[in-house]
Amino acid sequence: MPDNTLPPVRRSLFLHAPIRRKPRAMLEQMLALVDDDTPPDGPDGPVAVLERRLADLLGKESALFFPSGTMAQQVALRLHADRRGRRTFAAHPQSHLDVWEEQGYNAVHGLRLRPTGDLHELMAADDLAAIGEPLAAVVWELPQRDIGGQLPEWPDLCAQVALVRATGAAAHLDGARLWEAQTYYRRPFDEIAALFDTVYVSLYKSLQGVRGAVLASDTATVDAARVWRQRLGGGIRDAWPLALAALVGLDTLATRMPAYREHAIAIAAAINADGAAHAYPDPPQTPLFHIHLPASRRAVEQAGEQILAEHGIQLWGRVRSATDPGRCSFEISVGDNAMEFTPGEVVTLIRDVLARASSHPGSPPSPQGSS
Repeated sequence: MPDNTLPPVRRSLFLHAPIRRKPRAMLEQMLALVDDDTPPDGPDGPVAVLERRLADLLGKESALFFPSGTMAQQVALRLHADRRGRRTFAAHPQSHLDVWEEQGYNAVHGLRLRPTGDLHELMAADDLAAIGEPLAAVVWELPQRDIGGQLPEWPDLCAQVALVRATGAAAHLDGARLWEAQTYYRRPFDEIAALFDTVYVSLYKSLQGVRGAVLASDTATVDAARVWRQRLGGGIRDAWPLALAALVGLDTLATRMPAYREHAIAIAAAINADGAAHAYPDPPQTPLFHIHLPASRRAVEQAGEQILAEHGIQLWGRVRSATDPGRCSFEISVGDNAMEFTPGEVVTLIRDVLARASSHPGSPPSPQGSS
């Protein structure tokens, strides 16, 4: 029989690599948060505690656990649409709702997305002003992951939200990576969240939990969201282990975000000083940024597979193609995983990738001095 096992990953620049999971350590931390005298699904159980803590952190009246961010965001947009009698919402062309969720907002809820702004740039006030049709809501993804974790400057964001509110539309925050965004804005979470009618945060991205999400808003909106959660099959019992994992992350990982961002800045600076590849944004605004390579996607993927097989080092989750077939990019999202790599080591690994990729048939020649 063919051997279909993957090479073992010993180290990874990719945040969500399996190696980041330390089940025994996570379970020990989770156990420290519970006792046998508290009903796990009761008013003092982990789910209720998590909901209250995130509502307080975000300055909202109430918050509700969801088994997935996909469900949470669709419910928020459905509520905004039903209240306003409008079926269209606006978001960046590379919004997670459209790129990664199979257009569930339309298939399940009959909503329509109005892509707003340039594919490779942040959504701007001029883009929103040019829409010219009534909207139920506008979605801001902070940071905008698929263009390198970019963020609008705070005054620009405030102006955009004010413009949208003046039209009667709701403001919704895709805050899956809100902890990363806060390291750039350096404002309290409740001040950021106050701009928005509804706020979604992920429990497994920044907080490195097992799965799940929380939607925060005013009490009436959360009560209505609870009905839709049940309709969509999300009112699961025994969600307390998922909440416990998120509480561990909230207590331990959230405070490390500024250090992650500083390390991201150092890695990006080393890459750009070397010149064989290009890190963008320069400097990164958050712990998340992209590395652009002068090589084809397939050649880079093959090089990454070789490095993983030989050294046990995973460099990315996926490689992104570009309109130029001789270029591609990948994402770095710094967490404890990437803190193990010095900036110089990352530069050496990128040069190794490019040297290997240059030998792949059909690849463009490596930049001068890159091998």
